[in-house]
Amino acid sequence: MGEIIDLKGMLKELDESVRDELKSTPEVVDSGKTLDISKLPIEARRWLKVSGVLAVVADLKGSTKLGTGKHAASTASIYEAGTGNVVKIFNRFGADFIAIQGDGAFALFWGESNFERAMCAAITIRTFSDEFSKRLETKWPDSPLTGFKVGVAEGRLLVKRVGTPRNPNEQEPVWAGKAVNYAAKAAQTADRNQVIVTGCVWDMVEKNDYLAISCGCPDGPSLNIWNNIEVNNLPDGEPEAQGRLLVAGWCDTHGAEFCQAIMDGKKKRDDVSHLRAEVLKSQFGNVVTEKARRARELRHVGPR
Repeated sequence: MGEIIDLKGMLKELDESVRDELKSTPEVVDSGKTLDISKLPIEARRWLKVSGVLAVVADLKGSTKLGTGKHAASTASIYEAGTGNVVKIFNRFGADFIAIQGDGAFALFWGESNFERAMCAAITIRTFSDEFSKRLETKWPDSPLTGFKVGVAEGRLLVKRVGTPRNPNEQEPVWAGKAVNYAAKAAQTADRNQVIVTGCVWDMVEKNDYLAISCGCPDGPSLNIWNNIEVNNLPDGEPEAQGRLLVAGWCDTHGAEFCQAIMDGKKKRDDVSHLRAEVLKSQFGNVVTEKARRARELRHVGPR
């Protein structure tokens, strides 16, 4: 005989908990742009607010079809080779929080150089995905095409640890805010082996020559590595929806050099000064993207 569950009592207790929670507003503590995740409260009604968080979501395309016609061990190896290595990439670029969600993963970056670390991680996942996809296609030519779709967004988040107070294995941080959701929407909008950044992330990308302008292989530096795109399923009129799609990964010749330059905080290249103004023109030449940019500027007062 199974354990006797007092269902009515449990539901009453849960309802009373909701009632008590909604009676008063929990404390929100501003943590600035830094956060010690090990000190997140579990029992205290206290949320921490952290600003300028970069969220990177990597989602494996068509994962539900990958197991069709394969042995369980083969399916498991695909997930390990895919999602397992995405987590390694996040870790290598110093992600401050990493979570695996089904067939993909997301990471949060805050604090020093968080933009640079997040973008390098996103582009590295996109580059890794090319070879990952080719290996799967070689081994299983008849399988559905797959690869990682990557989304990047930025914003303020509220966080608190939620779960069973005395059991750490049943506790997880809960992140409230738009950054993770918008990054997930961007990843869903992307196709395999693509990176999509939301509007405010592009506003930062365009200020970095190593990110906004191609290395020059094979025909000289250009702006053709980024395309305008609208992120699906965001609220009507949301300026973050006017994003950009990256159609290239790290170059075999210059990728390591560019990645290190970004991580070192470099932004300007001597060989592309003639193209720098064109980066802005490519956005202001479109009425929709120009309006979205101005709306984002109103949201962010002061230096980013």
